[in-house]
Amino acid sequence: MDKDIEKTDINEELQKNLLTRLRRVEGQVKGIYKMVDSQVCCKDVLVQIAAVRAAINKVGGLLIENYARNCMGVEHGSEQEEGLEQLIDTLNSFIK
Repeated sequence: MDKDIEKTDINEELQKNLLTRLRRVEGQVKGIYKMVDSQVCCKDVLVQIAAVRAAINKVGGLLIENYARNCMGVEHGSEQEEGLEQLIDTLNSFIK
């Protein structure tokens, strides 16, 4: 890892969750590769691509949520926390 890259503030549970999701995405992408190689119907391939996009969006959403809650310096119980929670909910709805 590059020495200039900051370490994240991700707890072990979230890290495990993200790695599990990413392994699943990796498997889905390999499946898509095989489908294309086998000349499977485009519609079926597109369904799998949509599944990968949704899975990656979920990974991104979890990382955004973690960043917002743990890295932005908003104090627990502050007025700003309520707005932050609303923003997280809105972003999660948008990326679904």
